[in-house]
Amino acid sequence: MTAGHGGHPQDPVAIVGAGLAGTLLAILLAERGLRVEVYERRADPRTGPAGEGRSVNLGVSARGIRALRRIGLWTSLSDLTVPMRGRVVHRPGGARLFQPYGRDPQEILHSIRRNELNARLVERAAAHPGIGLFFGARCVGLDPDQGLLSVTEAGLTRRVRASFVVGADGAFSTVRRLVQHGRPVDYRQEFLAWGYKELTIPPGAGGRSRVPPQALNLWPARQGLIVAHPNVDASHTATLFLPHRGEPGFTTLAGNETVTAFFTERFPGFAAIVPDLTEQYASRPVGHLVTVGTSAWHHRDRVVLVGDAAHAVYPFYGQGMNSSLEDCLVLDECLDRHPRDRAAAFADYQRRRKPHTDVLAALSAENFAELRDGTRSPLRLARSRIDHALHRLFPAAWAPLHTMVSHTTLPYGEALRRARHQDRMLRWAGATAVTAALTAAAVRGARKPPC
Repeated sequence: MTAGHGGHPQDPVAIVGAGLAGTLLAILLAERGLRVEVYERRADPRTGPAGEGRSVNLGVSARGIRALRRIGLWTSLSDLTVPMRGRVVHRPGGARLFQPYGRDPQEILHSIRRNELNARLVERAAAHPGIGLFFGARCVGLDPDQGLLSVTEAGLTRRVRASFVVGADGAFSTVRRLVQHGRPVDYRQEFLAWGYKELTIPPGAGGRSRVPPQALNLWPARQGLIVAHPNVDASHTATLFLPHRGEPGFTTLAGNETVTAFFTERFPGFAAIVPDLTEQYASRPVGHLVTVGTSAWHHRDRVVLVGDAAHAVYPFYGQGMNSSLEDCLVLDECLDRHPRDRAAAFADYQRRRKPHTDVLAALSAENFAELRDGTRSPLRLARSRIDHALHRLFPAAWAPLHTMVSHTTLPYGEALRRARHQDRMLRWAGATAVTAALTAAAVRGARKPPC
C-alpha cells in the first residue's frame, strides 16, 4: 500500500451517484486501473425516466466538451445535440432580437437532453470491465474514517468497504451530510424565491420548429422568464421561471382561464405555439432552485465530493453540468500530481477548484437578473455590442465575460478578473472621451471673441 492511502489496495472506489459527474469520474478512475463501483438510488437512465426535479435540457459548452472528449464520447453525441448559435429574445408585439454568442462560428452551445447524455455515459461506463453499476441502491450510512459505505438495495442493507468514497449525489448529497455530521464545517444552502416548470413546445406543421431552431429562445417579462432549448425532433423544452409566491406566482397561478390570461399578458404569442399549454401547466411539477456551498470538499484521503455535492449553482449561466464535468478532470489531474499521497491530491483539488466555483455561484446569481431584465435593457444591449465589437477587432486581447466562461476553459475566477479589467478600461476610455470633449469645448469658448 502506498504512503498516505487508507484501505486495502484491492478495495474498490465507491462512487455514490450515477449522474453525469459520477459516471464520468468512474470512467476516468477505471482508466487509471482502479476498480470502481457506482451506486445510484434512481433507476438506470438507459431504461427509466428522467430524474425527478431536474431540468431535462442542458447546454454543453467548452468545459463539458473537453471533458467528454477526454473519454472519447463527444463526437458520438452528434445525433443527440442541436447547436445553439446565440439567443433569440422574443419581444412584445412579436419582434425577435438575435444575439450571437460569439464572433467565431465555433463559439456556440449544444443543447442535449440530460437523460440522453446520462444514458450514453452510463453505457460507456457499463462497457468498462473495471466498473460495476448498481441502480436502485441508496446510500444510508457512511463511516468516513474507515471508508465503509452502507447501501440498501431491494430492502436489504449491505456494507461496502472502499479504498475511498466519492460523493457525486447532487445538491442534497447524502455523502456530504454523513461525512460532515458532527464536524466543524461551514455549509451554506440558499433557495431562490423563484421556481420553475418544464413545458414542451411541440414541432409545428411538417415537423418544423415553431421558433428559431438553432438558438436559445428567451421570453423575458416583468416578474417572469421563459427559456427554451431546442431538441433534435424540432420540439423545444421550455422552462418557465416565476416567483413561488405573490402575484403572479406558482402558489397563486391556477385555473385554465387564469393561466391563459397570464401567458397572454406576460408572454404574448407563447400560448399560440403550445396548443395544450393549460394542460401542461397543470400537470407539470414546480422545481426549486438552490445554491450550495461548503468549506470542506474532502475528508482526509477517504472521501471527496464532486459536482453539485460540492457546489450546486443556479442554472442561469448554463455552467452547472459543465463545471461538474470539469471537476472530474481536475480531480484526475490532481491524482496524477500526487500519485503517492491521495490526501494531498484531494486537498489540491479543492484548492484549485473551490475559488473558481465560488465565482461561478456569484455569476450564476447575477446572470439571473441579466436574463430576466438585461435582455430588455437598451444600455446593457449597447454594452454587449461594444464587447463583441472589441472582441472582433482584438480577439486575443478582449473577450466578453460570457465568451470566456462558456467558450473557453479559462478558470472562472480568471475570466472574472479579466472582465473587470476590461470594465475599468472602458470606464477610463469613457471618462477620457468626456474630458477631451469638455476640454475642446472650453478651448473653443476661450477662443471666442468678446462681445
